[in-house]
Amino acid sequence: MSINNFSNFLNSISSASLRVLDASISNSKYIALDLSKDNKALKSIDVSSSEALENYISNHIKLNTAKVAFGGYLEQRSIYKRSNYFNDDNPKTERNIHLGVDLWIAARTPIYTPLHAMVHSFKNNTNFGDYGPTLILKHSIEGVEFYTLYGHLSIASIENLKVGQEFKQGEQIATLGDATVNGDYPPHLHFQIIKDLQNYKGDYPGVSNKIDLEFYKVNCPNPNLLLKLI
Repeated sequence: MSINNFSNFLNSISSASLRVLDASISNSKYIALDLSKDNKALKSIDVSSSEALENYISNHIKLNTAKVAFGGYLEQRSIYKRSNYFNDDNPKTERNIHLGVDLWIAARTPIYTPLHAMVHSFKNNTNFGDYGPTLILKHSIEGVEFYTLYGHLSIASIENLKVGQEFKQGEQIATLGDATVNGDYPPHLHFQIIKDLQNYKGDYPGVSNKIDLEFYKVNCPNPNLLLKLI
């Protein structure tokens, strides 16, 4: 299935927004957040500090009378420079292009599956700046199989999971972690769609370099095709 066909398929699954957060939060309470390297407002923020970045994001949410800040798909970010896990002296191979959508909201916020799902795998990815506790769900709809990844969860979220465990659409699957467990970020959910997991388990690249970007655009289409936040 081509990228256009897969994207069209994802978009056709539901005409309404599919939720990974509380369904009672309307789209009007989601505010877009720009964390790209081109956002001049970030020049005065120490983005290497999870506390400073959290203050910036919280203020952005409050100023817009919102409940959730979201965004980041294919966003080129400077925040990853703080970690050797992403950093590289070669600008072509440095991983700094974000492949999912981030949903910024408080720690311990419940997370739900947007579709009927089966647990594929889970893992605590503990590199500095990594996902921390991570869950990957497998979906099969009309004969099409694909995966969704949920990063920056609480440790409790993956303690009692079992591979093959099923969740119904809208069922709670996890809660968000805080900076002590989530790779040292302000609390948020990294939500990513993956067509081919390439034998990964409990992990999958959520940030790309420029060289590999065209592949990841195909393999990880825009999560907003499901979320429909804008």
